[in-house]
Amino acid sequence: MNISEVSKTCGVSQDTLRYYEKVGLINPVPKKNGKRDYGQRDLDNINFILCMRSAGLSIEILKEYISLTREGDGTAERRREILIEQRDRLKEKIKEMQDACKKLDYKIDVYYTKMLSSEQKFLKGEGHE
Repeated sequence: MNISEVSKTCGVSQDTLRYYEKVGLINPVPKKNGKRDYGQRDLDNINFILCMRSAGLSIEILKEYISLTREGDGTAERRREILIEQRDRLKEKIKEMQDACKKLDYKIDVYYTKMLSSEQKFLKGEGHE
């Protein structure tokens, strides 16, 4: 798969894919006829990176995690710690977002109640001169 196809498949720009390769998040992609030729393993890695980025992991954390992965099984404990730390941060962010959503729901209800009240007054002929 060439870079354009991977870009469309994964929903990420070609520049982002090149950047991920440049900073070592994905292994150097072999070239075929001078163009990057992504394999299934590359796609799997890109999708993992995108998932982790959407979960809030920084590029630096991902670089550390992937570097440890490349070092082998001896780094499993540290990789697990990283994932636990990031999961806990994500859970806290989810809680913050749920709290914000509750506040939005409350304000929406307040305005809906005001709108109903105004409509009722209008239908009763109140507030007209």
